[in-house]
Amino acid sequence: MNTRPHVRNRFVLIGDIIIIIVSVLGSFALRYDVGQMSFYFPAILIMSGVALVVKIPTYFFFGLYRRLWMYASTNELKLIAVAVSTASVLTAGVMLALSAAGLIQPGMPRTALIIDWLFSLVLIGGSRFALRILSEQAVARTEKGRRALIIGAGDAGALVARELQKTNQLDVTPIGFLDDDPAKQRHEIYGVRVIGKVTDLESVLANRQVDEVVIAIPSAPGRLVRQITDACRKRGIPSRTMPGMNELIGGKVSVNRLREVDITDLLRREPVTIDDRLVGSSLNGKRILVTGAGGSIGRELTRQIARWSPSELVLLGHGENSIFETLLELQEDYPSLSIHPVIADVRDETRIESVFAEHRPQVVFHAAAHKHVPLMEVNVADAVTNNVLGTRNVVDAAARHEVERLVLISTDKAIRPVSVMGATKRLAEMIVVNAAHRTGRAFSVVRFGNVLGSRGSVVPKFKSQIARGGPVTVTHPDMQRYFMIIPEAVHLVLQASAMGTGGEVFFLNMGQPMRILDLAEDLIRLSGLEPGRDIEIAFTGIRPGEKLSEELSDDTMSFSPTAHPEIVRVESDEAVEGAQLNNTLDQLARLARQNEVEALLRVLDEVVPGAAVRSSPPPDMMSLF
Repeated sequence: MNTRPHVRNRFVLIGDIIIIIVSVLGSFALRYDVGQMSFYFPAILIMSGVALVVKIPTYFFFGLYRRLWMYASTNELKLIAVAVSTASVLTAGVMLALSAAGLIQPGMPRTALIIDWLFSLVLIGGSRFALRILSEQAVARTEKGRRALIIGAGDAGALVARELQKTNQLDVTPIGFLDDDPAKQRHEIYGVRVIGKVTDLESVLANRQVDEVVIAIPSAPGRLVRQITDACRKRGIPSRTMPGMNELIGGKVSVNRLREVDITDLLRREPVTIDDRLVGSSLNGKRILVTGAGGSIGRELTRQIARWSPSELVLLGHGENSIFETLLELQEDYPSLSIHPVIADVRDETRIESVFAEHRPQVVFHAAAHKHVPLMEVNVADAVTNNVLGTRNVVDAAARHEVERLVLISTDKAIRPVSVMGATKRLAEMIVVNAAHRTGRAFSVVRFGNVLGSRGSVVPKFKSQIARGGPVTVTHPDMQRYFMIIPEAVHLVLQASAMGTGGEVFFLNMGQPMRILDLAEDLIRLSGLEPGRDIEIAFTGIRPGEKLSEELSDDTMSFSPTAHPEIVRVESDEAVEGAQLNNTLDQLARLARQNEVEALLRVLDEVVPGAAVRSSPPPDMMSLF
């Protein structure tokens, strides 16, 4: 329950009436002695009446009676200064007019008007900030149950400390900061002392009563978050964190953003810069279409694109529920943005053509795809029609309607693919690159690896297994993948897309690969349990279409750096182009309609560079999950 004292604005109004009269009396008292004041008493009465008639409505106009002054800040201080100054100028104008008309004693002292303004400014402002001070003292006297140590004494840490002090519902008191900045040591922020560096965490936890640790460094890399959470876990102390910088884009820092440490926090990378000018010029004021806008990558794309104020944002997807959820989220965060939800299947050429004709997008992000590797092994025809032929429909429509820029979201599984999904995505890349060469437009491809938390990914599966008490199933102890969190991946996709001039294949720097086994163990520990003791880990064997590790390049590829340190360009990449590519796509379309699975696999192996799709054993439905 909130124990802050609440002063109703009608009492503030009564106080202002008294202050106005006191200010008028005070201005004359400072200007004259008692004898002279008696001479000007009629003027004092008139000025008091004029001040009440003018100032109270002026204060109403500026909203001085619509605020909770216990939350007053510098913005309210500015408002008070403007409101009081305006009211005093109006009062002075009326008094001078009355004096000039001879309606009050001659020689009305003008200095009294200035003194009245100063008195009003001090008393009106002082009375309101006195309410805030009294409120904060009342809160400070309230004992709170839990004691929090805040990691990071920057802007985010200061705001978290302030909110914890003000918000009684959280029942948490900040007891200190840890920060590596030497200039902040032994200083106080809102009365909370910086008691050491982050490296002192273990000793602080050992020697002080700490009930909770809050990581208030949105830019903290995964290694720092892991170091902090490991120290907390050893002592059984819960930890919470602020989301990373990419997640906070378009949001604000507050205690409402605090959450439990998640696996994504352990994999954060060092914050990367983005060329706002370049990205802004490619998105701001543009008509933008995102296919697959209801999926994990597509939805994050729409969130980040919306920040750049496009003139129109079209959400295209096949699943009505996911598109509806994306629409609601964007409407809440960007109510003035023009958003158009479109339910359509990229395989429907006629429907895609009508969407492009109606909305005439200038920028297209093509994220619609089937991505579940083992599932596509038993749905080959559908993988081909969606990932390959659907991409052709989108790219052809984009070319016909003179789309300025198109970006295909691709995958590292397209390199020497052994899976149907990887091979179909590589063919999709060929379609985009061929269209770029044919039209001269800025059509490009961006490849990256696994993204944590996407639908159908390993993290939700592991969490579900942990919630059931295990076992957590891992295919192979040496299975490893490159991982990124979704906001980071999309952040770099927007940067890469803005750099494209036509026909480029960009590859995002994925960092170091991570063993799936280590990922499973991290998730178990973040759940407050121990691997092997509380939750068993079972190995089930490699599934159809999977490799032990993904490859970032093959012998046919070379890479060159770009202007962004996290993005490289694929310089050489074998591709089927022109008439040969069109003949191959027509052949795939015919075979997919007839569901000729063996023939489809043979064509994929023949056409896609380095493909070995038929090397995978025949899929067993029980081995897919």
